[in-house]
Amino acid sequence: MHAAWLCAAVGSAAHIWVLRHRVHAEEAVLLGHPSYQAVMADKPRFIPRPLSAAVQGFFAFVRLGRPLFLLGGFLLYGLGAAVALAQGRTINPSVYLLGQAVCTAFHLMTHYANDYFDYDADRANATPTRWSGGSRVLTRGELPRWIALAGALALAAGGIATTIVLAVRHPGPLLIPIAMAILVFSWLYSAPPLRLHSTGLGELDVALVMTTLAPFFAFYLQAPDLLGLRTLLLAILPLCCLQFAMILAVEVPDAIGDSMVGKRTLAVRLGRPRVVRLYATVVVLAYAALPVLVAAGLPLVVALVTALLAPLAAWRIWCVRGSWALRPENWEGFTFWAAALLVLTAAAEIAGFLLL
Repeated sequence: MHAAWLCAAVGSAAHIWVLRHRVHAEEAVLLGHPSYQAVMADKPRFIPRPLSAAVQGFFAFVRLGRPLFLLGGFLLYGLGAAVALAQGRTINPSVYLLGQAVCTAFHLMTHYANDYFDYDADRANATPTRWSGGSRVLTRGELPRWIALAGALALAAGGIATTIVLAVRHPGPLLIPIAMAILVFSWLYSAPPLRLHSTGLGELDVALVMTTLAPFFAFYLQAPDLLGLRTLLLAILPLCCLQFAMILAVEVPDAIGDSMVGKRTLAVRLGRPRVVRLYATVVVLAYAALPVLVAAGLPLVVALVTALLAPLAAWRIWCVRGSWALRPENWEGFTFWAAALLVLTAAAEIAGFLLL
């Protein structure tokens, strides 16, 4: 019996090796035929066309939601639960996961809605990065624009339904209001009638939702009596600064395209040089405030673990001096490290609370 499994494994590997070389050899001959490329150029090689189109559409839809950005959402939500745990609470796993599902649904909803409502700005943006300028799925024509709106509405409905389930299983007077505040402020960031990102308030809106309401929601689900709320508020202050700074950074590459279509972010209103200086100031504030926060009640261990990232922050501030952050060839690094600093600091704070 064991020999049969071994023969099967060796035989499969041999077949793969033979087919790999055979396909390349046969294609080399076929490409020499005058009509082969004309007839077969637009035909999928290994997957039937309907399945191939469906698979491509599925992956385009996933990319439209920019799932990589969810990592920050997971960590910021997790911070709220970590603070509750440090206060002596026992984490309820099912409640934690349902709450995470609510936040993730509304987080993804924002991404799909942003691509839909910011379509004109994304089309006008000639300098997108992997961290700014939208997913580029709609602007490249990979999916029709209405798909983004449909996805956003479906995720909103899913988040609301999950909130109702959570409220039935784990009732609390603030549960639905907090969840609905996350929904409303997330939607209004780019959607009419307010389109907060064009009012000079969008940056604060993102900081409110991501680094205040999301951790507060997780904390409340595990500590409904709100004992320890002061500690949570002290912990999120540096993260609010870094989230605000991150939004400023991703607005820099988008500024020209945004201004062309009337999307008046702070980078458009203040101009890129002043926004870069504001970015550096806010990052300094995030770490310079740690001694004050410790004096106000933030656990020293949390502050010390968080302070380990101060050299990284100092390096980023050094990099953006002068005109470095104003040159397009540097925008990929500028936006990446702005996001990374937020994510790493959130992870550091969680680690600090778990060490208590």
